[in-house]
Amino acid sequence: MEKTIFHKILAGEISAAIAYEDDEILAFKDIHPKAPTHILFIPKHFVASIADVTPDTAHIPGMLILKAQKFAAEQGISGYKLTFHVGKGGGQEVMYLHLHFLSEEKLKQF
Repeated sequence: MEKTIFHKILAGEISAAIAYEDDEILAFKDIHPKAPTHILFIPKHFVASIADVTPDTAHIPGMLILKAQKFAAEQGISGYKLTFHVGKGGGQEVMYLHLHFLSEEKLKQF
């Protein structure tokens, strides 16, 4: 498997504007934002896409949603949209499971 840009960000090979990190996920600003706040949440455990989730990895999408919810609360963001793109036909550009967090509200701090 070829390393994606997200693998390289996790490995520190490519820099990113980190918005949140813990033992399970990394969140960073999208380089092509579609809203004033556009953050990508990625798990540290690799799964290529929602289409590749298995019973062993089924907790990952929910974990990303909960982390995004926590992030929004910490930032005082009350309205946002969460999106998973699935496969090339669904608009997934990087084959690494990730959650888009978009809001018209700007981050309080960064």
